[in-house]
Amino acid sequence: MSPKETGEKLIASNKKARHEYHILDTYEAGLVLTGSEVKSLRMGRASLVDGYVFIERGEAWLDAAYIPEYLNGSWTNHAPRRKRKLLLHRQQIDKLYQKTREGGMTIVPLRLYFLDGRAKVEIALAKGKKEYDKRQTMRERQDKREAERAMRTRNRMGE
Repeated sequence: MSPKETGEKLIASNKKARHEYHILDTYEAGLVLTGSEVKSLRMGRASLVDGYVFIERGEAWLDAAYIPEYLNGSWTNHAPRRKRKLLLHRQQIDKLYQKTREGGMTIVPLRLYFLDGRAKVEIALAKGKKEYDKRQTMRERQDKREAERAMRTRNRMGE
């Protein structure tokens, strides 16, 4: 028998979400999964790119996140893009519901990971970026990269 799993193991991250949205607030939520979903995640296979979170009847749900079928599964396998319940505190769900009702805000999944053997998803309250915001972010990233490159070459010359 193996020792109890500890630490954090990243399964999937949603880089596109950080590009498309201004991240305002983040939350850690548990996931209600079936056995074949957990086994598939342990193999490190998942995608959050098209995923989104919505709140319905006081419950938070993760929809359109892709967890492929477990290869060794039988007829009990899960549907790859089914909606999955998120486990959050009542106050967190109420706060997210209020913020999304104000308009212009949405809830997106950022990371899917195991924390001490339990599947968790990091979700974020986010506001959509305009096209010029995306271009500015890309420009800032490129400027930073060029500055670091110049510093590296300068440091090499000095040696």
